[in-house]
Amino acid sequence: MRILGIDPGYAIVGYGVIDYSGTRFRTVEYGAICTPAGEDFEIRLRQIYQEMTALIAKNQPQAMSVEKLYFGGNKTTGIDVAQARGVILLTAALAGVPVYEYTPMQVKQAVVGYGKAEKHQVMSMTQRMLSLPEIPRPDDTADALAIAICHAHCAGSSLNNLLQKAQKAQKAGMRR
Repeated sequence: MRILGIDPGYAIVGYGVIDYSGTRFRTVEYGAICTPAGEDFEIRLRQIYQEMTALIAKNQPQAMSVEKLYFGGNKTTGIDVAQARGVILLTAALAGVPVYEYTPMQVKQAVVGYGKAEKHQVMSMTQRMLSLPEIPRPDDTADALAIAICHAHCAGSSLNNLLQKAQKAQKAGMRR
């Protein structure tokens, strides 16, 4: 299974593409989409859309895993990240790539085995699991790879399959 992990943002969108088969990982590509701080916001969103479209076309993922949005102290920043996240989700939908969402605690649990692990533990374990020579930078890139690993671990579980079916049924009910 080819998985595209995304750590959403509007200044930096971390991404990581992995192949997962059985218990084996293979890193395909990782990096970040960076938008210029001084640029108009709608132009930044367009850049995210264009680069996400190219990334999906190039890598042909079977699934996209995205971190669920967490609002910290700055609501304005959170709203902007939510807008960028919407563009990312729309890009996946237009390309026909199913999207799976995970909380930071779920990612930590899947990668480290402890839902309250510290960031450096997640980054270090991500590096080891993917046999990378160093921890990917920026941090958003390492986070995106961890999100992809999370989906790889969760996608085959019976409980996750039931949860995904329930979420899809709930979404379908909302559209009516």
